[in-house]
Amino acid sequence: MKFNLAGALADLSIETLEQMAEAGAQIKESQRLLDKAGANVVGQCLANQGEFFEFDHYPSGDVYDDEFHAQYYYHSHRPESGEHGHFHTFIRAKGMPNSVKPIEYTGKAKRPTGKDAICHLIAISMDKPGQPMSMFTTNRWVTDETYYMSDEVIRLLDYFKIDHTFPCLATNQWITAMLVLFRPQIMALVKERDVIMKTRAASHPGVDIYEDRDLDLITSLPINIDEQIENVGKALAARRQVA
Repeated sequence: MKFNLAGALADLSIETLEQMAEAGAQIKESQRLLDKAGANVVGQCLANQGEFFEFDHYPSGDVYDDEFHAQYYYHSHRPESGEHGHFHTFIRAKGMPNSVKPIEYTGKAKRPTGKDAICHLIAISMDKPGQPMSMFTTNRWVTDETYYMSDEVIRLLDYFKIDHTFPCLATNQWITAMLVLFRPQIMALVKERDVIMKTRAASHPGVDIYEDRDLDLITSLPINIDEQIENVGKALAARRQVA
């Protein structure tokens, strides 16, 4: 999909840009600490987990913050993409404002509802050296989520926080900050996901598009931490000059 980062950054407030800049600094600090130990964010999730199997969640049982009700896991099943694996990030119902509602669903699939509802925010694709390659969205059945429209997903980005030391504080801070630094890309990805799903529904009448096994990865954008930090810095400096 097409994405204009400069244009997206120009639409953001100084406060949001400052938050993104802080997130970028946190990401670099997390990577610095991991580098000193010869580690990376992926390796910390796989440590002491035994043999690595496709589709299994790492670390076992996922990573869940019972204060913020944020969750993530790492797994691998797309070797043809060139990635090592990817993180899936979520917010559970207990961490959502009461006003946030999932889509109205009339299909036959059993999905998590009520206090068990869960929203998939974004996936982060990682290369073999343990660096991020891209972010992408998926269909409902891929992660067995409840499914929320893009406006709700964007609201929930502010509620994602993993604030403990399992499996590693630096990794948790890295993932938390990634959803702040790359907010413009995530917003664009989930909005375009909605457009594609709407088009798909119109062209496939009678098909439960949320269970369509021919539609798994919906939208994707490449990402680069250093380039993002540089562009955020330029946008912030420009905004401060005219403030």
